Amino acid sequence: MKHIIFFGDSLTAGYGLSNAAVASFPAIIQHKIKLAGLDYKVINAGISGDTTQEGLNRLDRLIVESIDIFVLALGANDMLTGVAPQLMFTNLQQIIDKIKDKNPKVSLLLLGMELPVWVPGERAAAYRNVFRRLVANYDIAFVPFLLEGVAGVKRLNMADGVHPLAEGYQIIAETVWMELKLLLN
Repeated sequence: MKHIIFFGDSLTAGYGLSNAAVASFPAIIQHKIKLAGLDYKVINAGISGDTTQEGLNRLDRLIVESIDIFVLALGANDMLTGVAPQLMFTNLQQIIDKIKDKNPKVSLLLLGMELPVWVPGERAAAYRNVFRRLVANYDIAFVPFLLEGVAGVKRLNMADGVHPLAEGYQIIAETVWMELKLLLN
Protein backbone atom coordinates (compact mmCIF):
# COMPACT_ATOMS: atom_id res chain seq x y z
CA MET A 1 0.00 0.00 0.00
CA LYS A 2 1.17 3.50 -0.86
CA HIS A 3 0.90 6.50 1.44
CA ILE A 4 -0.32 10.05 0.89
CA ILE A 5 0.28 12.57 3.67
CA PHE A 6 -1.79 15.73 3.82
CA PHE A 7 0.38 18.08 5.89
CA GLY A 8 -1.41 21.24 6.90
CA ASP A 9 -3.35 23.29 9.40
CA SER A 10 -7.02 23.52 10.46
CA LEU A 11 -8.16 23.58 6.83
CA THR A 12 -6.59 20.13 6.40
CA ALA A 13 -7.61 18.84 9.84
CA GLY A 14 -11.25 19.72 9.20
CA TYR A 15 -11.62 22.14 12.09
CA GLY A 16 -15.21 22.59 13.25
CA LEU A 17 -16.68 19.70 11.29
CA SER A 18 -18.91 17.32 13.23
CA ASN A 19 -16.96 14.37 11.80
CA ALA A 20 -13.65 15.39 10.26
CA ALA A 21 -12.72 11.73 9.76
CA VAL A 22 -15.40 11.65 7.05
CA ALA A 23 -15.95 15.27 5.98
CA SER A 24 -12.44 16.83 5.83
CA PHE A 25 -11.04 17.13 2.33
CA PRO A 26 -8.36 14.44 2.92
CA ALA A 27 -11.13 12.05 4.07
CA ILE A 28 -13.21 12.84 0.99
CA ILE A 29 -10.17 12.19 -1.19
CA GLN A 30 -9.57 8.85 0.59
CA HIS A 31 -13.13 7.91 -0.38
CA LYS A 32 -12.46 8.91 -4.01
CA ILE A 33 -9.29 6.79 -4.02
CA LYS A 34 -11.23 3.82 -2.70
CA LEU A 35 -13.93 4.26 -5.35
CA ALA A 36 -11.20 4.38 -8.02
CA GLY A 37 -9.82 1.08 -6.74
CA LEU A 38 -6.39 2.54 -5.96
CA ASP A 39 -4.13 1.20 -3.23
CA TYR A 40 -3.34 4.40 -1.30
CA LYS A 41 -3.79 5.23 2.35
CA VAL A 42 -4.42 8.89 3.18
CA ILE A 43 -2.90 10.22 6.38
CA ASN A 44 -4.41 13.49 7.60
CA ALA A 45 -1.55 15.32 9.32
CA GLY A 46 -3.40 18.59 9.70
CA ILE A 47 -3.07 20.43 13.01
CA SER A 48 -5.20 23.47 13.73
CA GLY A 49 -3.21 26.65 14.17
CA ASP A 50 -0.01 25.35 12.59
CA THR A 51 2.27 27.85 10.90
CA THR A 52 5.02 26.86 8.49
CA GLN A 53 7.52 27.03 11.40
CA GLU A 54 5.43 24.70 13.54
CA GLY A 55 5.02 22.35 10.59
CA LEU A 56 8.77 22.33 10.05
CA ASN A 57 9.30 21.59 13.76
CA ARG A 58 7.00 18.52 13.72
CA LEU A 59 7.99 17.16 10.33
CA ASP A 60 10.75 14.78 11.45
CA ARG A 61 8.34 12.84 13.68
CA LEU A 62 6.01 12.35 10.72
CA ILE A 63 8.37 11.18 7.99
CA VAL A 64 9.64 7.99 9.61
CA GLU A 65 8.08 5.72 7.00
CA SER A 66 7.93 5.78 3.23
CA ILE A 67 5.78 8.49 1.67
CA ASP A 68 4.67 8.27 -1.95
CA ILE A 69 2.78 11.58 -2.21
CA PHE A 70 3.17 14.55 0.12
CA VAL A 71 0.50 17.25 0.00
CA LEU A 72 1.77 20.47 1.57
CA ALA A 73 -0.97 22.82 2.76
CA LEU A 74 0.62 25.31 5.15
CA GLY A 75 0.82 29.09 5.03
CA ALA A 76 -2.65 30.37 5.91
CA ASN A 77 -1.77 30.97 9.57
CA ASP A 78 1.50 32.65 8.59
CA MET A 79 -0.48 35.11 6.50
CA LEU A 80 -3.07 35.70 9.22
CA THR A 81 -0.41 36.33 11.87
CA GLY A 82 1.81 38.46 9.66
CA VAL A 83 4.82 36.15 9.34
CA ALA A 84 7.19 37.70 6.81
CA PRO A 85 6.71 36.19 3.33
CA GLN A 86 10.44 35.41 3.05
CA LEU A 87 10.41 33.45 6.32
CA MET A 88 7.31 31.59 5.17
CA PHE A 89 9.10 30.76 1.90
CA THR A 90 12.21 29.54 3.75
CA ASN A 91 10.16 27.32 6.07
CA LEU A 92 8.21 25.77 3.19
CA GLN A 93 11.44 25.29 1.25
CA GLN A 94 12.99 23.46 4.22
CA ILE A 95 9.91 21.24 4.53
CA ILE A 96 10.14 20.31 0.86
CA ASP A 97 13.89 19.68 1.09
CA LYS A 98 13.47 17.41 4.13
CA ILE A 99 10.72 15.43 2.41
CA LYS A 100 12.78 15.00 -0.77
CA ASP A 101 15.90 14.03 1.21
CA LYS A 102 14.02 11.36 3.17
CA ASN A 103 11.89 10.17 0.21
CA PRO A 104 13.73 10.97 -3.05
CA LYS A 105 10.95 9.49 -5.23
CA VAL A 106 8.12 11.34 -3.49
CA SER A 107 5.60 13.29 -5.56
CA LEU A 108 4.71 16.66 -4.09
CA LEU A 109 1.53 18.69 -4.33
CA LEU A 110 1.58 22.25 -3.02
CA LEU A 111 -1.75 23.78 -2.03
CA GLY A 112 -1.49 27.55 -2.25
CA MET A 113 -3.30 30.11 -0.17
CA GLU A 114 -4.27 33.70 -0.86
CA LEU A 115 -5.27 36.58 1.35
CA PRO A 116 -8.80 37.97 1.15
CA VAL A 117 -9.41 40.66 -1.46
CA TRP A 118 -9.66 43.39 1.19
CA VAL A 119 -5.96 42.97 2.07
CA PRO A 120 -3.77 45.55 0.27
CA GLY A 121 -2.35 44.33 -3.05
CA GLU A 122 1.37 44.52 -2.29
CA ARG A 123 1.14 42.37 0.84
CA ALA A 124 -1.19 39.87 -0.83
CA ALA A 125 1.11 39.65 -3.86
CA ALA A 126 4.15 38.96 -1.67
CA TYR A 127 2.42 35.96 -0.08
CA ARG A 128 1.04 34.72 -3.39
CA ASN A 129 4.57 34.91 -4.81
CA VAL A 130 5.85 32.54 -2.07
CA PHE A 131 3.92 29.64 -3.58
CA ARG A 132 4.77 30.50 -7.17
CA ARG A 133 8.50 30.72 -6.34
CA LEU A 134 8.38 27.27 -4.73
CA VAL A 135 6.69 25.81 -7.80
CA ALA A 136 9.33 27.44 -10.02
CA ASN A 137 12.16 26.03 -7.87
CA TYR A 138 10.85 22.47 -7.54
CA ASP A 139 9.18 19.95 -9.78
CA ILE A 140 5.90 19.92 -7.87
CA ALA A 141 2.22 19.91 -8.71
CA PHE A 142 0.31 23.00 -7.64
CA VAL A 143 -3.16 24.17 -6.71
CA PRO A 144 -2.81 27.97 -6.65
CA PHE A 145 -5.66 28.62 -4.18
CA LEU A 146 -6.94 25.86 -1.90
CA LEU A 147 -10.15 27.75 -1.14
CA GLU A 148 -11.05 28.54 -4.76
CA GLY A 149 -14.83 28.73 -5.06
CA VAL A 150 -15.26 28.56 -1.27
CA ALA A 151 -13.55 31.63 0.22
CA GLY A 152 -15.97 34.48 0.73
CA VAL A 153 -19.07 32.38 0.00
CA LYS A 154 -21.08 32.71 3.20
CA ARG A 155 -23.18 29.54 2.79
CA LEU A 156 -20.01 27.43 2.42
CA ASN A 157 -18.19 28.70 5.52
CA MET A 158 -18.57 28.73 9.27
CA ALA A 159 -19.55 31.95 11.03
CA ASP A 160 -15.83 32.79 11.39
CA GLY A 161 -15.66 33.24 7.61
CA VAL A 162 -12.41 31.26 7.50
CA HIS A 163 -13.24 27.60 7.97
CA PRO A 164 -15.43 25.76 5.46
CA LEU A 165 -18.57 23.81 6.23
CA ALA A 166 -18.95 20.26 4.94
CA GLU A 167 -20.32 21.52 1.59
CA GLY A 168 -17.27 23.78 1.22
CA TYR A 169 -14.96 20.84 1.88
CA GLN A 170 -16.65 18.93 -0.96
CA ILE A 171 -15.63 21.74 -3.34
CA ILE A 172 -12.10 21.87 -1.91
CA ALA A 173 -11.77 18.10 -2.31
CA GLU A 174 -12.78 18.35 -5.98
CA THR A 175 -10.21 21.11 -6.56
CA VAL A 176 -7.42 19.09 -4.93
CA TRP A 177 -8.54 15.82 -6.55
CA MET A 178 -8.20 17.29 -10.05
CA GLU A 179 -4.48 17.83 -9.44
CA LEU A 180 -3.81 14.89 -7.12
CA LYS A 181 -5.21 12.23 -9.45
CA LEU A 182 -2.50 13.15 -11.95
CA LEU A 183 0.08 11.97 -9.39
CA LEU A 184 -1.57 8.62 -8.67
CA ASN A 185 -0.26 5.64 -10.60
